[in-house]
Amino acid sequence: MQRRQRGISAGLLFLFYEISRVGFQNIPPVTLGTLALNIILFLNPLGPLSEVCISVNESFYRKNWWRLLLSPIHHADDWHLYFNMVSMLWKGIMLERKLGSAWLAYIIAVFSVLIGVVYMVLEYALAEFLGDPTYKMVCAVGFSGVLFALKVLNNHYNPGRFSSVLGMQISNKYACWVELVAIHLVSPG
Repeated sequence: MQRRQRGISAGLLFLFYEISRVGFQNIPPVTLGTLALNIILFLNPLGPLSEVCISVNESFYRKNWWRLLLSPIHHADDWHLYFNMVSMLWKGIMLERKLGSAWLAYIIAVFSVLIGVVYMVLEYALAEFLGDPTYKMVCAVGFSGVLFALKVLNNHYNPGRFSSVLGMQISNKYACWVELVAIHLVSPG
């Protein structure tokens, strides 16, 4: 698992454009801090992706539990970062205004760790069910799991709303699935 490119790139430029379009003054502190942390760690990662990703083999068997904290805040490439952080921007603004900064910070911290645990449990179950131990070695990074959990909360607190995904108006209850497909098409893997 290697990052395709580092530094200022198209995805990062588009992300900066989206943030500036919204305006720093309109982004609540926890949302802005989450964006900043992810951007900073994309530009200056704490290690190669192979050393921060989460998997059953690396995290559980080798007892590298710190990967639970590092994997959600590292991204495979600039488009992975872009889609995750634009999604965080909108979900964070809505939820932080609704729940407050302290609760959103707590939720993001808890979801970041729990999503990693759930990912490892699913990897392990898949490996056992299919009899294929290679699933225990599949390594993942990114904030997507946290974003899908935030999407569920956002749908709970804001029912019946619509989101714009790639310019299409989609009901919030389906938007997370359209986002997932869009991210996979634009940045597979």
